[in-house]
Amino acid sequence: MKRNVGTLDRIVRLVLGIAAIGVGVAAQGVGLIVGAVIGAALIGTALTGRCLAYVPLGINTCSPKERG
Repeated sequence: MKRNVGTLDRIVRLVLGIAAIGVGVAAQGVGLIVGAVIGAALIGTALTGRCLAYVPLGINTCSPKERG
């Protein structure tokens, strides 16, 4: 599968993922689980450059040179 998450999108996802985990840790209990799952998903897509939700929607935030 080709990349479909551009650089700016990846940075935003990484920051939001870290923030979601931080909020989850602060909340504890169920909030910790929810924050960890959401944070892991965001960080995972930031690191791989691929978002499965973008595929059926036809979204691609990569510039042409990033798509390689």
